[in-house]
Amino acid sequence: MGPPDPEKGPRWFPDASLNFAENLLRFTDDVPALSSWNEEGHQRTISYRELREAVGTLALALDAAGIRPGDRVAGWLPNIPEAVIAMLAATSLGATWSSCSPDFGAQGVMDRFGQIEPKVLFAADGYLYNGKEIDLLPRLRQIAFRIPTLEHVVVTPYRKQMPDLDGVRKGTLWSRFIAAQYAVAATKSTPPEGYRTTPTEGFRRTPPGGYSRAELAGGTSRVTPAYASRTTPPHGVKMTPAAPAPVEPPDTKLLNFERFPFDHPAYIMYSSGTTGLPKCMVHSAGGTLLQHLKELILHTDLKREDCIFYYTTCGWMMWNWLVSSLAVGVKVVLYDGAPLAPTPGRLWDMVDQEGITVFGTSAKYLALLEKSGAEPRKTHELSKLKTILSTGSPLADHSFDYVYKKIKADVHLASISGGSDIISCFVLGNPILPVYRGEIQTPGLGMAVDVLDERGRPVRLIPGELVCTRPFPSMPVAFWDDADGAKYRAAYFEYFQDVWRHGDWAEITRNRGYIIYGRSDATLNPGGVRIGTAEIYRQVEQLPEVVESVAVGQEIEGGSPGDVRIVLFVKLQPGLTLDQALCERITKGLRDNTTPLHVPKKIIQVEDIPRTISGKISELAVREVIHGRPVKNTEALANPQSLALYERLPQLRD
Repeated sequence: MGPPDPEKGPRWFPDASLNFAENLLRFTDDVPALSSWNEEGHQRTISYRELREAVGTLALALDAAGIRPGDRVAGWLPNIPEAVIAMLAATSLGATWSSCSPDFGAQGVMDRFGQIEPKVLFAADGYLYNGKEIDLLPRLRQIAFRIPTLEHVVVTPYRKQMPDLDGVRKGTLWSRFIAAQYAVAATKSTPPEGYRTTPTEGFRRTPPGGYSRAELAGGTSRVTPAYASRTTPPHGVKMTPAAPAPVEPPDTKLLNFERFPFDHPAYIMYSSGTTGLPKCMVHSAGGTLLQHLKELILHTDLKREDCIFYYTTCGWMMWNWLVSSLAVGVKVVLYDGAPLAPTPGRLWDMVDQEGITVFGTSAKYLALLEKSGAEPRKTHELSKLKTILSTGSPLADHSFDYVYKKIKADVHLASISGGSDIISCFVLGNPILPVYRGEIQTPGLGMAVDVLDERGRPVRLIPGELVCTRPFPSMPVAFWDDADGAKYRAAYFEYFQDVWRHGDWAEITRNRGYIIYGRSDATLNPGGVRIGTAEIYRQVEQLPEVVESVAVGQEIEGGSPGDVRIVLFVKLQPGLTLDQALCERITKGLRDNTTPLHVPKKIIQVEDIPRTISGKISELAVREVIHGRPVKNTEALANPQSLALYERLPQLRD
């Protein structure tokens, strides 16, 4: 097992062909497809028929703009319908989609999109978060200027009717982009280069040998245009030699889908980038679709009559996972904004009004909700809610209790874990098995998940490295700019021979469930015993005074190599100060419920804790700062200013 190789494998369904967007747009009726919300409430609902037509309209414009299979199309957008429409339009043409959250600063966006060299960037003029209007145009001007490959920067007027795009290189409004490209098409006497005509015309498929690793890693493609001779324009576009205005819009119901190989790139995802420039992971259309439908239909029991929501941004893989629900024909609810704004009950209002049956969130949200004292079961009906999904970090034991006691007693609570690396899950829920407190129920179907000790031997009831011992379809087909596969191999296959090591510290329980203790590279090693940070957080954050915490290992001067002492940083409720009594309660809780080795040598109060853009605590960044080492990529953090709180602390000198 290793990185996919066109000659040695693993290759999945080499003779199959498909179009990613076609599968997500297979329903064409008037059933709601997307329902869009933000902090101001419900915004709009789009049916499957309307969604398909909107995708067809934009796909035709992208085609006329010269987008070809293998080209990159990027999105720097809030979680709104335009993000879904742009992704589907791009992938319908065989282009590769990649997106970032608008939380990212200009440098963070350029660190990602600058590597993959997109031709088109979709962006919004701004967004609303926690009651505050965020203007994206100043950052967009920087981004557009510094990514020279951009031929079009398409802006959706989300917060203003007519945003000022002055200074945005190649900038144009969404509607004007579509109108301009139709005008281009209308002035041509032959179809624009690359227009599809029927599912068997247009672009010749990749030769039977498939893409080479270099082509997948570098964005090049052997896909070449092959035009059908025709005298009428595609999709009903009216083309005359005369001036283009007015241009009759195309008949988007005639949207055709060219089909590509199973391993054709659909998405590019990114590593967190906290240890350097983000790694760009190329995911196939077929592998992503197959894995997502398995997890949605079988593991989540999703059916056409369901309504699914996941609190996510467009920069987190859960957005890609959520959008794949369209292939099931369900109603997908999108939310843009802070989860607890304007009130802690905002998302639960949405659950009742939309009839949400599957509610996805993060472990952090559930912990914050518990701290706030909210009891949704008393304030909301939740009559249709059947499943709650949680990911992003390990779900604490007490959060299981909170869900069943304070939210709903008869839901299926499924903690799930995977990553952008596989754009899916290694371990997740099972609707026909019991839920055990603190455990993830099962490995994914078809996933050879195991836990190994440092010598590569399977272990049970003790923590070890989470691995996958056999290939699976949603492995990245390549890393970007990694023609020989060296980056890919170093990321997953160097620790154990021919085994995917995911980098999570985990345990298989007596119930055959899984407990994730945190990232392997963030585990603590006091006295030579490895401890997962989640074990500490589970106990400490049960205290009502503690908002959140971060534990790191401080190297002991003159000590054994690798030996550390545990330092715990705590963020307390506003107005509280860490005193001896609270320190003793923290210490006692850890000693009584874990082991003496889990007890920190130092407990220090801080005002903030560094988090990545996707909301995960950055233990590695804190560890680097307390040792006086530079953090390689602060752009990957949502609150990089918080790092200054950990510099040169006098409490760490003794």
